[in-house]
Amino acid sequence: MTNLYFVRHAHSVYTPDELGRPLSDKGYSDALKVTELLKNENIDIVIASPYKRAIQSVEAVATHIDKDVEIVEGFKKRLLTAVPAEDFNLAITKVWEDDTFSWAGGESNTSAQKRGVDTVYNVLEKYSGKNVVIGTHGNIMVLMMNHFDNQYHFSFWKSLNMPDIYKLTFDGKELKSVIRLWERRPNGKNLIRENYNNE
Repeated sequence: MTNLYFVRHAHSVYTPDELGRPLSDKGYSDALKVTELLKNENIDIVIASPYKRAIQSVEAVATHIDKDVEIVEGFKKRLLTAVPAEDFNLAITKVWEDDTFSWAGGESNTSAQKRGVDTVYNVLEKYSGKNVVIGTHGNIMVLMMNHFDNQYHFSFWKSLNMPDIYKLTFDGKELKSVIRLWERRPNGKNLIRENYNNE
């Protein structure tokens, strides 16, 4: 089995520089919690999107296992529009309603999903049998998960926390289970996102 731990990045400070946007104080604090949650998962590899906030969300995990963060372009955020959308909610809703639609200069769900899933397959092949942490972004993360199980859709994306952690277990290229690690039930068991609309 190969375990991929998708980490949706922690809260960041807004700057016009999308690539270099850093974590906020709250983001740094939550990134420490991410590290604590993953310390006992026997992590072998840490990968991140080239965006600073994604790297910062997982770099302490890499430090803990004495490895560098491997930057993988395919896990970068989904490009919605070439310039900031006047109405983000309208823009994001439209692309989820029509998988092939894209705004000027942006990625459709179909194209962004293909990029993400191709990257997942590369990781599954390269690190077969390993435990891999992947620092990424909410929309592309859900598009990748949606490829393997269509219950992970727009309403699921809207329910995500920042940060959030999902452990995806694969047998070869077949998804076997998804477990949410970021929240715990009162009895200490992992929160399994099978009935997320009822959570």
